[in-house]
Amino acid sequence: MVNLGIGIPTLVANYVPPSLKVFFQSENGLIGTGPIPEQGMAHPLLTDAGGRPISALPGACTFDSAMSFGLIRGGHVNVTVLGGLQVDAEGHLANWMIPGKMVPGMGGAMDLVSGAKRVIVAMQHAAKGKSKIVQKCALPLTSSRPVDLVVTEMAVIGFSGGKMTLQETAPGVTVAEVMAVTEADLFIPASVPEMKL
Repeated sequence: MVNLGIGIPTLVANYVPPSLKVFFQSENGLIGTGPIPEQGMAHPLLTDAGGRPISALPGACTFDSAMSFGLIRGGHVNVTVLGGLQVDAEGHLANWMIPGKMVPGMGGAMDLVSGAKRVIVAMQHAAKGKSKIVQKCALPLTSSRPVDLVVTEMAVIGFSGGKMTLQETAPGVTVAEVMAVTEADLFIPASVPEMKL
């Protein structure tokens, strides 16, 4: 079971090949979420974590929020894909608030980072001219647990052996370009392949 968080992660279900069988979970209480529905085909009760319309695949099931968080907190989520505001050199994630800005609540991010077996962050590499891959998070941390992988429009970054490591670059993006917009110290292996699309 794969949970999809708010923002870029909600798009993941749109890119899964039909031959790959994945059960996506919306923390709002749906297992079996599919791609964003076509115009006019949205159901008002089927939404992603951000409240936007989603589709339900054959065999999907719905349940209340208590059951949804029971699955998350009980360790039944294999992978969660979350958005991020910052990820630091140790893999710590800040994704739930910016001090001084109103937020509706913390949502399920803290539960997901703590409860999922694998945590992937899908986010922009930089925003407003500033790196979101930082040496140390300046924003409030989501969890003390580090994430497993960060995927941006420029790179795939892992944390093998506790080191922030560049694993892949996006097509047409050089290692030097990734380093130029990454504030954190980034370990560069001898060979860095391009992402496979």
